[in-house]
Amino acid sequence: MLFPVNQSDELCPADQCLSYHADGQSHLNGAAMKVDSREEISPVPLRTSPAGLETYIAGRTLVSGDGPAWTDIFVQVFSRLTVQRPFLVPAVAEPLVVWVISGQARVEERDLDGEWEANTVRVGDFFLTRSPTPYEMRWRAEGDEPFQVMHLYLSVPLFERVAEAVLGKAASALRLRDISGGRDQHLSSMLELIHAELTAEGEGSRLFVEGLAQTLAVHLIRQYATFDAEARPSNALPGAKLRRAIAFMEANLQEPFDLARLAQTAGMSAFHFSRLFKKATGLSPSHYFIRQRIAKAQQLLQETSTSIIEIGMSVGYSSPSHFAQIFRREAGVSPSDYRRS
Repeated sequence: MLFPVNQSDELCPADQCLSYHADGQSHLNGAAMKVDSREEISPVPLRTSPAGLETYIAGRTLVSGDGPAWTDIFVQVFSRLTVQRPFLVPAVAEPLVVWVISGQARVEERDLDGEWEANTVRVGDFFLTRSPTPYEMRWRAEGDEPFQVMHLYLSVPLFERVAEAVLGKAASALRLRDISGGRDQHLSSMLELIHAELTAEGEGSRLFVEGLAQTLAVHLIRQYATFDAEARPSNALPGAKLRRAIAFMEANLQEPFDLARLAQTAGMSAFHFSRLFKKATGLSPSHYFIRQRIAKAQQLLQETSTSIIEIGMSVGYSSPSHFAQIFRREAGVSPSDYRRS
C-alpha cells in the first residue's frame, strides 16, 4: 500500500512516485493507479539486511562488523522481539547464514501464498538461504532467555572465487540448499570464532577474518551445494546496495520519499533500481518506505510515552488522521490500539 494522493483512496504507482510530501501531497510522473497489496503481512520492521533483514525484522542491533577486516563478510548480532508477525524476507545475491546464539523460538516460514512450515530452534541451530525469490517468516520466542541471532552474509565475489576453486566449471550451476533449523558442529565452530572476533576489542584482524570467510565458504559449498542452473539467483540486487538504500530510507523517514535520490545512493537509474529492489524485497521502494515509517512508529509506540501526534510527525505525517489511516492499513489496528496491546 503506497502513499494516498491527497489522502484519498487512490494509490500512487509503485515506480512512478518521484516525491511525496508528509501531508500526503505527491508529485507524479504518470497516472495514479491501484496497487495490489498483501493484507496479511505485517509492517516490515526496522532492522534487516542485504540483505534485507536489518530493516525487515524488528529488534535491536547488538554489534555489527565494520572496518577493513570485514570486507568479505557482513556480520551483525541482533536481539529479536518475543513475537514477530509475518514479514517478507528479501531475495538477495549473498548467501545468508542466521545462527541462534541465545534463546529458543518456534519459527515458521512459507513461500508466498504457500503453507507455513514450522521448526523449533535453539542455541546452535542455523538457517541458510540464498533464495532467488522473497518468502515469508514469523516466530514466537519460548522460555526466559532473550532470542538473539547472528546474521552473516558472504560477499558474492568471495563466494564465487571459492566456488570456482573448489568446483571448477561446475561452479556456474551451483546453488545452495535452503536449510531451516539445521545443526552443524563444524559450521558452529567457525561461527563461534567469527562471533568472538566480532565482539573482541578493536576492529578485528583482517587476515584472520578473511581466512574464516574462505573456510566458511568452502564448508557451505561442500556440504550444502546442489546443481541447478535454472534455480540460481539472477539479477538480484547486491546486498551492499540494498543495505545502502535501506539505511538512506531509515535516516530520512521524516522527509518526502524521493525515488531518484534513493536510486542515486545505489548508483543506479531509478527504473533499474526499482525493478531490482522489488525483485529482492517483494515490495516497491515507495511501499517499503511506508513499511519503514510504520515500523518506526510501532517501535516508538511500544518503547516511549511520546504522544501519537508527535510520533506521526516524527515519521513524516503532519496530519494525524492521515497517519492513523496509513497505520491502520499497514498494521491492522489504530495507533492507540497498538499501543494498548
